[in-house]
Amino acid sequence: MATWVLSECTLKPLPKFYSHPRNALPSKPSTLRPFPNVRSTNLLGFRGAKWSLNVSAPLRVPSVDVEDNGRVSTNGVGDGGEFDPGAPPPFNLRDIRAAIPQHCWVKDPWKSMSYVVRDVAVVFGMAALAAYFNNWAVWPLYWFAQGTMFWALFVLGHDCGHGSFSNNPKLNSVVGHLLHSSILVPYHGWRISHRTHHQNHGHVENDESWHPLPEKIYKSLDKMTQIFRFTLPFPMLAYPFYLWNRSPGKSGSHYDPNSELFLPNERKDIITSTACWAAMAALLVGLSFTMGPVQVLKLYGVPYWMFVLWLDLVTYLHHHGHEDKLPWYRGKEWSYLRGGLTTIDRDYGWINNIHHDIGTHVIHHLFPQIPHYNLIEATEAAKPVLGKYYREPKQSGPLPLHLLGVLVRSFKRDHYVSDTGDVVYYQTDKELAGSAASE
Repeated sequence: MATWVLSECTLKPLPKFYSHPRNALPSKPSTLRPFPNVRSTNLLGFRGAKWSLNVSAPLRVPSVDVEDNGRVSTNGVGDGGEFDPGAPPPFNLRDIRAAIPQHCWVKDPWKSMSYVVRDVAVVFGMAALAAYFNNWAVWPLYWFAQGTMFWALFVLGHDCGHGSFSNNPKLNSVVGHLLHSSILVPYHGWRISHRTHHQNHGHVENDESWHPLPEKIYKSLDKMTQIFRFTLPFPMLAYPFYLWNRSPGKSGSHYDPNSELFLPNERKDIITSTACWAAMAALLVGLSFTMGPVQVLKLYGVPYWMFVLWLDLVTYLHHHGHEDKLPWYRGKEWSYLRGGLTTIDRDYGWINNIHHDIGTHVIHHLFPQIPHYNLIEATEAAKPVLGKYYREPKQSGPLPLHLLGVLVRSFKRDHYVSDTGDVVYYQTDKELAGSAASE
């Protein structure tokens, strides 16, 4: 996601390496009803469905018989008798699904819309108050609070993209466009690439978000590029540039209907979302002429970058930074279940409710159609099945300041993975870690 560092600093770009990510799981269609009370024809048939039916969920949930790709469970025990997070689990998706109460799958569009009304009212209310007082004692507080609310709007649009907002695909699409366009995110472009992320979570080459660099690629970078890629805050400002250029080693833009990210029948979706994004950008330009660019910067520009910080922080820490190193997979060792079990739940204190419990991430990754307001209950129900494969998040204070230390440590140690092997772990460039520690 730090491709922008290369261009901004006139550094050598990363060589193109990764194969085209899979848009479907290599398994037989499941004979199970993957989601209770949900018609699978509306949620799982992306390629042949209308644009409004496409949601960012796996194209097919793997069948129980093949979801571990034939690997024999070791009950999570390694050769030394200790728990091995990279070992095939002694349970399958059916076991987890069966443990989750049926009502957790039910989507309430009125409840979902109530969160939208609440968040939009807060956003406009805070903007009005900040403009009224127009005081430098108020602006920093406003920037943090409003950036956090922009992030909350993104999460609700994220639910629309997954189809967990409601069972009405048109409602999901309209609300998703309004929310994401308002914070300069191309809804369909993001939705489709996010679908790729969920379908390939935990896969070294095919994952879409914050995937690791293989050692050969990492060591081909000059030292300055390595430093910028792993020096805060630069990686935490990468999201807008990722939307334009994707992650290092991958090509395509979320705004380009001809990008390799998208199927031919998805091009109209991308045109629609890009047009909505452009309309929002034009509105901001118009407001700059009406209110003045400095006022727009204070009311919108700075909170936007605070939102970007939140997005990059949260999405990175959902897949990195645990005190125990977690596996990444390739080849036959990867499965939808094992990849999903590498995700991490996080506690954000007071922010949990504000950003709609997005920190409850493991069950979300495995079953993205569960509404956000049911994720905590679903997670509690699934914990006895998950056992040690579920890692309890460290309890946060009112603000998740402890996660800043986790973030810093991860960027100092999680640099690359081996070029070979189907179960790999992050390795540390000791020279880079030493230079970072000396700064």
